[in-house]
Amino acid sequence: MHIKLLAIGKTDRKELKDLIHIYNKRLQHYIKFDMEIIPNIKMHKNRSINQHKDAESELIIQKLKSADFVVLLDEKGKNLSSVDFSKYLQKKLNTSCKQLVFVVGGSYGFSEKLYSIANDKLALSKMTFSHQMVRLFFVEQLYRAFSILKNEPYHNQ
Repeated sequence: MHIKLLAIGKTDRKELKDLIHIYNKRLQHYIKFDMEIIPNIKMHKNRSINQHKDAESELIIQKLKSADFVVLLDEKGKNLSSVDFSKYLQKKLNTSCKQLVFVVGGSYGFSEKLYSIANDKLALSKMTFSHQMVRLFFVEQLYRAFSILKNEPYHNQ
């Protein structure tokens, strides 16, 4: 299986980029993982928020394949503990899914069209984080999940 993280907008902070790179490198030990950044669309004053979400979501949809299992990282998604997230991943690994795609949307969220084609929604927290921080939190949790599955000492209970 291949896991991909799609995200709208680049990460500006060098510190965040460095930490994301560290976890990305660690993940390669477990699974083929990559992160693809979709350029941010500027908000125009004569475009509604829904039109903006539609435009960003179309860019995301263009990156998806019909066989992808698409998971939106969304505040309305299921809240899982780290252990439950590792079990979630194990179930996906046990299926014939070739690519598991997690998606971080723009600052206004996802369009209704993207919600309708997504296979699942997960929340990283009930709190709101910047989209740049979410990338770091996600790759760290993905690494943590694999360390749990491999019974390695990274995660303490």
